[in-house]
Amino acid sequence: MKFTLGFTNATKEQLKNLKDDLGLKKQKKAVAKTLELLEQNPRHPSLQTHPYYSLNGPNGEKVFEAYAEQHTPAAYRIFFYYSSTSKGKIVILTITSHP
Repeated sequence: MKFTLGFTNATKEQLKNLKDDLGLKKQKKAVAKTLELLEQNPRHPSLQTHPYYSLNGPNGEKVFEAYAEQHTPAAYRIFFYYSSTSKGKIVILTITSHP
């Protein structure tokens, strides 16, 4: 099943910042690939998708973390949840570097 992606306003801003910052070219490419994989298969092994218990979606949805980068200082992660109102939709909650 192919999923559609939705983005919060904050995530749209994060993607814009990735696009505009030439120093983040590698991260932008990794995030783009991860978003493609999420559309195709959110459980793709390279994403290492797992629940993230410290956050909930706006309606209490379970939030998941997917890896955009690995073995990298401040590696990028994508946090998302499955929409409770639209079947087959994944909402990207945030894109951030790992602390």
